[in-house]
Amino acid sequence: MLKIIGHLAFALLLTLLTQLGGIAWLVALMFRRRLAAFLILYLGLSLAAGWAAPHFGRVALSCWQQGPLQMQSWYFCLLNRNFVTPQLAEVLQETATAVDTAYPGTVTLVLDANFPFLAGFPLLPHLSHNDGRKADIAFYYSDASGYRPKAVRSPIGYFAFEQGVSECPAAWLSLRWDLQALQVLWRDLEVDADRTRHLLRVLAADGRVRKVFLEPHLQSRFGVSSGKLRFQGCRAARHDDHIHLQL
Repeated sequence: MLKIIGHLAFALLLTLLTQLGGIAWLVALMFRRRLAAFLILYLGLSLAAGWAAPHFGRVALSCWQQGPLQMQSWYFCLLNRNFVTPQLAEVLQETATAVDTAYPGTVTLVLDANFPFLAGFPLLPHLSHNDGRKADIAFYYSDASGYRPKAVRSPIGYFAFEQGVSECPAAWLSLRWDLQALQVLWRDLEVDADRTRHLLRVLAADGRVRKVFLEPHLQSRFGVSSGKLRFQGCRAARHDDHIHLQL
């Protein structure tokens, strides 16, 4: 009984992380070489999802595409977190092209987007990435030599927070992690203010975009204001390590 519960719990964890991994694990239990079977099944399901998702209103952002819009890491693709609605895919591609036109050589990196299937299915740890209409974008970064294409401070583009005056009091019941112990580990890069400012202005001017989440201290720092630029609240994750947009 404990073994069954353990397998079910692991399948649940894989489902929460990847949407398809739980199915692959449960089917793999039928095979003697369980791990090999799981890897083959999971890869097959993930490849099939790229074909099937458009029939359910979502498309996969390319994990191999070279150009102004790219996925930041294989991690997001491996976990099936690179799916969006066709309209959001257009917004992301056109936004990246607009920034690249203004600043040639700029690469816009997408972080977490959505899973391939089922509106309402949660994409943890996010509170709202559940319908294909939301995506996170990494900041652009520079160092003393100038803009660094495709560079991010942390390995997955999250949790390298820009420090500023917070509007939130300390609270234990919150997803607003500070992760102070990790901050010294990240690369010494500065947010490229010009490119990031232009990105925000492009998003704010796009009639298809409904909201853009960014911490107020960064809105002030970049000198950008719009009714679409919002503070996500004190109970949600910080948004001074990335930009969240939704249709």
